[in-house]
Amino acid sequence: MRAVVFIGPSIDLESASAELDVEFLPPVKRGDLAELLARPEPPEAIGIVDGRFLQSLCISPKEVLEAMDRGVTMFGSSSMGALRAAECSPFGMVGVGKIYEEYFSGRIDADDEVAVTYDEENLSALSEPMVNMRFAIAAGVEQGAFAPETGERFLEIAKELYFPQRVNRTVLMLLRREVPEDEYARIAAFFAAGAPDTKREDALLLLAAMREHLDPAVKPQIKPVEDRGAL
Repeated sequence: MRAVVFIGPSIDLESASAELDVEFLPPVKRGDLAELLARPEPPEAIGIVDGRFLQSLCISPKEVLEAMDRGVTMFGSSSMGALRAAECSPFGMVGVGKIYEEYFSGRIDADDEVAVTYDEENLSALSEPMVNMRFAIAAGVEQGAFAPETGERFLEIAKELYFPQRVNRTVLMLLRREVPEDEYARIAAFFAAGAPDTKREDALLLLAAMREHLDPAVKPQIKPVEDRGAL
């Protein structure tokens, strides 16, 4: 089956290509689905992980619905894909991953939760998505790495920042002014050791779901994502 996946800062091309042999395109924008559907042989499945929303008009739910009306199976996760899947899954779009579940349930609803700035050349993230921070803090609290109050204040500080300024080290620097030194050391050590990257984990789950859809005889090859905290 012909398939296309739109990716960007959530997962790098090398990692994505190792999981699924399809056509990968940069973050989706308004009009991209129409171009795919206009091909002599349109894709039979499309996955949306990342999308544009400042540099270009973002993809609309209507475009997703039009693709599904044409018989395309649509998948979404992680970032723009999670947003559109939460809106369009009642009509048949396949939502995948924890971030999609947060939006679909209504536990989070702001677009800026998944927003990041990124390098246009290599599509690498230059800031941290708020939703990743939420899952990281939930995991840290569950592990007892730092006090729940410290984690809550970390998230409050992050949410107050404009999304391009949301970088873990910036939030930690601001948090340091408010918490005891030993508590700061604990949360700083947690992030230094490597916090969960939920956007990437969800992108891998989308690729696994598409792989199974494209070839049902092939069993998923990636292990289930460890539950390291919930929002």
